Amino acid sequence: MSMRAVLEVIALDVEDAVAAQAGGADRLELVTDMAADGLTPSAGTVAGIRAAVDIPLRVMVRLADGFAAGGAGGVDRLAGVVGELREAGAEEFVLGFLDADGAADLAAVERVVDALDGCRWTFHRAIDRAADRDALRKQLDGLPGLDTYLTAGAAGGVDEGLPTLLAEAARSGEPGYEPQIMVGGGLRLDHVAALRAAGIDAFHIGGAARPAGWTGPVSTASVAQWRAVLNGETAHTLAV
Repeated sequence: MSMRAVLEVIALDVEDAVAAQAGGADRLELVTDMAADGLTPSAGTVAGIRAAVDIPLRVMVRLADGFAAGGAGGVDRLAGVVGELREAGAEEFVLGFLDADGAADLAAVERVVDALDGCRWTFHRAIDRAADRDALRKQLDGLPGLDTYLTAGAAGGVDEGLPTLLAEAARSGEPGYEPQIMVGGGLRLDHVAALRAAGIDAFHIGGAARPAGWTGPVSTASVAQWRAVLNGETAHTLAV
């Protein structure tokens, strides 16, 4: 397959960002507090990373654990945070909110997307917790800037969700299925061949880039190994 696959790496700070870029990452997802599965970093962190690397950054818009927007007050805070992040140099974002029934919280998503004012964004793994993935995609179809779904195919990770990922890849171009599928969540290098064969060309890693775990930094060597596999240069395997 000739098209270069996108490799996105989670970065918590400048050290992570520099290491990820050196290893061949195409893009960063900027977050803080991985104990809560990734929350919005400070504007200062965004500015520092933006100054340190020149690859694209996508910044998490999520103020608390879980996938609820937090009511009207929470949505107002989210919209305000987006403004602060944009002033710090953020141009791309990651977000996703569900209502109590597991459908997309369309009012919250639309409010935040309005604050993005045309910036490109990813709907994150909230889709893996949705009551109906297809219905969620149809709900969000056509929202300005939505170009990616970050998904493992299932809440339990890629091992569980692989059949769903392959099925959704086969629907590329249908209404709701135009955005790029970026696979992340329990992703291993031994999953890559089947995903690439299905036409999936975007991959997201977090723990796989950190041999010492989340208490340690991103490893340039680990990112480079993923880059090599995505380029078809090696068949080694590495667990996330």
